Amino acid sequence: MKFLISGSAGFVASHLVDRLLADGHAVVGLDNFLTGHRRNFAHLQGNPNFHFVECDVTKSIPELGPFDTVIHAASPASPKDYLEYPIETLEVGSTGSRNMLLLAHKYNARYLVTSTSECYGDPLIHPQVETDWGNVNPVGPRSCYDEAKRYAEAMTMAFHRKHGVRTTIARIFNTYGPRMKLDDGRVVPAFLDQALQNQPITVFGDGLQTRSFCYVSDLVEGLYRLSQSDERYPVNLGNPREMTMLEFAEAILKMTGSTSTMVHKPLPQDDPKRRRPDITKAKAILGWEPKVPLEEGLKYTVDYFRPLVG
Repeated sequence: MKFLISGSAGFVASHLVDRLLADGHAVVGLDNFLTGHRRNFAHLQGNPNFHFVECDVTKSIPELGPFDTVIHAASPASPKDYLEYPIETLEVGSTGSRNMLLLAHKYNARYLVTSTSECYGDPLIHPQVETDWGNVNPVGPRSCYDEAKRYAEAMTMAFHRKHGVRTTIARIFNTYGPRMKLDDGRVVPAFLDQALQNQPITVFGDGLQTRSFCYVSDLVEGLYRLSQSDERYPVNLGNPREMTMLEFAEAILKMTGSTSTMVHKPLPQDDPKRRRPDITKAKAILGWEPKVPLEEGLKYTVDYFRPLVG
């Protein structure tokens, strides 16, 4: 098959590109390098099945089709990035979604949008199920990301209902692995950066807030299966193993052999207190669940980051 993937120079999308190429598919990647980086696909130079085009999908997309599957994965994804680029984040969720959906409609292609667990906000239902409408602050500092993704989901469903586009929606929970940026502000690279340099690990709040961490190869498997499915409503993709930030910091210290201590800082506004996916739907529809244990995934990630920290 032939895939079109926006945001292909980003963390998750670049791994998805690798997976598709390994399976023998052809991929056209798009990115404007707002937060992505060329190093994430430098190893693909000379691969005849991969073609990269630098472009901003909120402006215009050159004629590159036809395609079998269109995947809209472009968006700043870390708090540091979307707080720095709030307007661009909203635009890629709105205009960018519309432009990619128009391509899927034009070529009668399948369409997948990478949405987020942030659609649940600071959840009132735990674990989070796809039928939860969310507890989101629409005017808070995080709203540029939360509402961009919620709008992208609404636009996706509108194209399905109005034009019959074969759409799918992935609500992605915390994902980690090689190619994350050390300075992107998310907890995995932040903790690893500090631990590998034996600097104090910054824990926000009391550290009892929870997250669930999915290794990137597991997520990519879920994204591929979902993109080829007939499920039109959102599907959670994440690892249901829940842990507190204090527990996660201890796991990082053990994995790295660091002498770092922990320091506490105030919890950011609207930061979710608990986060764990209910993946019952993904298991039933896709036959999918995470396979990589946290300890194994962290080893791969530490091995990637260690030389970068020096």
